[in-house]
Amino acid sequence: MSAQSHISAAGMVTAVGLDCASSAAAMRARLDGFGETRFLGLAGDWLIGAPVPLPRNWIGAKRLAHLAAGAMVDIFRKVPEAEAGCALVLCIAEEDRPGRPIRDARDFANRLMAITGLPEGTPTHIVAHGRPSGFVALERARRMIAEGSAEHVLILGVDSYLTTLSIAHYIAEQRLLAPGNANGFIPGEAAAAVLVSRGGALRLTGLGLSREEAFIYNGLDEDGLDRPLRGDGMTQAYAAAMEEANVDLAHVEYRISDLIGEQFWFKQTTLAHLRLERGRSAFQDLWSPGENVGNVGAAVVPLMLGMALTAVEKGYTPGSPVLIEASADGGACGAAVLHEVRAA
Repeated sequence: MSAQSHISAAGMVTAVGLDCASSAAAMRARLDGFGETRFLGLAGDWLIGAPVPLPRNWIGAKRLAHLAAGAMVDIFRKVPEAEAGCALVLCIAEEDRPGRPIRDARDFANRLMAITGLPEGTPTHIVAHGRPSGFVALERARRMIAEGSAEHVLILGVDSYLTTLSIAHYIAEQRLLAPGNANGFIPGEAAAAVLVSRGGALRLTGLGLSREEAFIYNGLDEDGLDRPLRGDGMTQAYAAAMEEANVDLAHVEYRISDLIGEQFWFKQTTLAHLRLERGRSAFQDLWSPGENVGNVGAAVVPLMLGMALTAVEKGYTPGSPVLIEASADGGACGAAVLHEVRAA
């Protein structure tokens, strides 16, 4: 890539804050947005989730459109000149995920433009790969920046697991955290956005995409059992990102992961770390927004990028570079390395 890509601004709407500043501060303070929802769990109790507190009880795609618009406006308040000449990459849930809240991505994008006032004809790209969507979006964004087809690229992730069909599906699969099931996740919802430009406080130096064959509940062995998890997919994503960034894991200062609570994801991250770490003795911090906002699906990569950017801007980052990772139920894995841009 001839032109360097940077993260220059971030916006968030989460269960712990309605903008990037408040959300990042709450997550740094270890606050969470967990509470009772109007969904019933297996035992007949109200299910614990992480809904965003909104002034009106919007539902479905309309609700997500207002979440997404809030994250976009959060960025445009900081970088108003980006509004007129940016391209949009919209990250949403997988097409085959039960209860996905956005059925018509193009109609959703048009609704967003009407709410936010983005110019008609704004180039829009759809990425529907769930949690790792943001890494595919980063690849597209840096290509557009390098080719000169866009001066700014807005990566927007928006998703929710708090829909009737989603809750019913994941209860049936015993994947929600509840009394009697410690190996589950808390369903959440969020929107997060980052602005990719030629300059900014965080520089994207490495990107890796791969696929895990032994994905969660894969059932691919001849005897019908899950394949043993070796962490091959995430290991390959780590390795590709670090090779491009010309660093090794021993010199990554901290990591941010989309850990959502189930044991599988912790094992995957640990295996990738063990297989690639050589010679490190210092403590390496691991952040995870899932501890604060639950499983927010396709919003998580922009959310993690926003966490890293805010840490740099506010001066509490553990160091540079940072490695960010995410993976999906279907096996897609992604990782990115970003370096802090220090003033000369």
